[in-house]
Amino acid sequence: MPQLDFSTFPTQWVWLAITFVVLYVLMAKVALPRVGQVLEERQNRIDDNLEMAGSLKQEAEAAAEAYQISLAKARTEAQIVIRQVADEVTSEASKKTEELASKLSDEVKTAEAKIFAAKDAALAGLRDVAIDVAGDIATKLADGKVTDKAVTAAVDAALQEQS
Repeated sequence: MPQLDFSTFPTQWVWLAITFVVLYVLMAKVALPRVGQVLEERQNRIDDNLEMAGSLKQEAEAAAEAYQISLAKARTEAQIVIRQVADEVTSEASKKTEELASKLSDEVKTAEAKIFAAKDAALAGLRDVAIDVAGDIATKLADGKVTDKAVTAAVDAALQEQS
């Protein structure tokens, strides 16, 4: 095996040193700066994204706060509108109720007046009918010996007793 031949060790050490130096210089001058640059860009991108996320979070919190404020304002306005509508409906209902009560009261008074007029007319007609019927009955029972004045007086006396 040539690697274990002690006569070629010094040249192997030289080539090892040359390749090590060349690889070290290549890594130090070319590869590692590119890797460092990529890592630095990645870190910058991460930092920018974190800053953007922070600003977006603040905007979202501000928007949520504005939403809560506008929601509370809308609820307050809705309650005011509901109260106004309820008051209007209540006043309208009480107004209509008063109008209806007044109208019904007038109709009741008119109906009562008609009932009293009909009662008076019925009673007046009843008196005349009662006089005629009593006169006919008395005439048949007494064989025509009853006068109209006597029958009228008897019917009037009977009606006054029942009133």
